[in-house]
Amino acid sequence: MDTQAVVLKGPEDLGTVSTGLKLPGCDELVIDIAYSGISTGTEKLFWSGEMPPFPGMGYPLVPGYEAAGEVVEAASDSGYRPGDHVFVPGADCFQDAFGLFGGSAARLVTKADRVIRIDRGLGADGALLALAATARHAMAGLGHALPELIVGHGVLGRLLARLTIAAGGPPPVVWETCPDRRAGAKGYEVIAPDADPRRDYTCIYDASGNAEVLDTLIGRLARGGEVVLAGFYPGGVRFAFPPAFMREARLRVAAEWTRDDLQAVRALVEGGTLSLGGLITHRADPEDAPAAYRTAFDDPACLKMILNWKDAA
Repeated sequence: MDTQAVVLKGPEDLGTVSTGLKLPGCDELVIDIAYSGISTGTEKLFWSGEMPPFPGMGYPLVPGYEAAGEVVEAASDSGYRPGDHVFVPGADCFQDAFGLFGGSAARLVTKADRVIRIDRGLGADGALLALAATARHAMAGLGHALPELIVGHGVLGRLLARLTIAAGGPPPVVWETCPDRRAGAKGYEVIAPDADPRRDYTCIYDASGNAEVLDTLIGRLARGGEVVLAGFYPGGVRFAFPPAFMREARLRVAAEWTRDDLQAVRALVEGGTLSLGGLITHRADPEDAPAAYRTAFDDPACLKMILNWKDAA
């Protein structure tokens, strides 16, 4: 089988090309992708060539770990059947390209236990489940406090705020340096950092991916407070020790989401407790992928770019 896929041949060298697919095994599904999202975190680092070494990394590379589509082939004992709509966190199914993420393609082959069934009515919003699961993973677990302050009002920051309110917590304060991104809050306040006088936060979640703000955040903590690094930081993370020492600050790193997180946020979405609405701001055809990726990475007005494979010629 062949498919159309977004392929990174090298840093800033990206296009949509035809590539071969591996044949499905007895425990795998064939899925026609309707929508895939562009990550402004990890995918931007691959695109720019700044991503630190990862097992399975290399060029040419099919990016993407946010995809939703329809099962078109399924083994009888897979638990799925043709017509099922699923979220797909990428796939490693390409004959001539690395599939470290591998979700940005018209058709994918992947193991049945990697996908999760979703409501077809979610449409393109179904591709956002990975980010919702990322936010939930940062917040879930024994001893994990809900955020009082969230740094960054991108998609991850908005989902953190929505999940905080869904969990019954007080509405968090959200910092955003870009005026264009301060709109769209539902039930919480978004302000510029210098408009916030508070310096006694017990829990701050950084969703900016900017390690340079860490000293500022530590300076806003109450004694014994915690900073949660919810983004991805390609370089070293450094902070001045004396202010952290004076506050007995704690630092926690939120790692990759798990299947439990994915199932939890699916239940919240299906139950109407968590909304994924209003997060997709831009859409593009796969053939326009080079321009779409640049818009996703460079335009502050772009919260989430979605590639529409469903209607592609």
